[in-house]
Amino acid sequence: MALPFAASADFAVDKAAGEPCGNLLEDFRCGIHADLRGRGFTGCTVFDCFGAGQKVSQGTFGGRDWRTGGVAAAMFAVFPVMRQLHEVLWYLDEALALEEARPIRGGLRRAREEIGRLTEGGAEELAVLDVAKVREGVRGLLTEASELARAGVPRRKDRRGADLMGAALAKADLRGASLRGAYLIGADLRGADLRRADLLGADLRGADLRGADLRESLFVTRSQLGAARGDAATRPPAALERPPHWS
Repeated sequence: MALPFAASADFAVDKAAGEPCGNLLEDFRCGIHADLRGRGFTGCTVFDCFGAGQKVSQGTFGGRDWRTGGVAAAMFAVFPVMRQLHEVLWYLDEALALEEARPIRGGLRRAREEIGRLTEGGAEELAVLDVAKVREGVRGLLTEASELARAGVPRRKDRRGADLMGAALAKADLRGASLRGAYLIGADLRGADLRRADLLGADLRGADLRGADLRESLFVTRSQLGAARGDAATRPPAALERPPHWS
């Protein structure tokens, strides 16, 4: 309901923000959930709100839904903000779990506590929150956690923000590489070694991860895995489930 999408390889139709999807049922379920990919809605299968939807509806708005009490506009304004805050919390939780990041755990915990408090704010406060500033405030901490976690890997590659669309990287040794924000759309990563690679914000849409090793890869999300291709030989991070469409 809240977010827009455009007819593309990810969505079969256009939908404006604030308008209900044509597949939305009265009980809030999706009418084609069992066949989203087959019906052209791959984008729905890879989207992850990081729990922000539940927090907004059950926390910020006390269990009300957008159809009652005239809260729709306010709820839709808060949701994208909350989603970004929850995404940052996801990264901070992962950084806190890294044994190598022990020297900076104090700073990571303080950042997590502060952002956790922000998620408890009221709708008006959240709607005007400068999320870019919040993200920038933790960027250094996450970068330092990444550096600490990858320090033991020799000959680390730095490909931050690199254009690797369609790149031939089959069986590449990318251990400990920084691939933050890299464009890996359609890249051939079959059998690649991505252990301890930093994949925060990397675009993996259509990337071929069949047989790739992502154990201990850093800052990987469900959305990234869901947007890529994989198979039974792909080894995802322990904290993430294998996407259902991987054969």
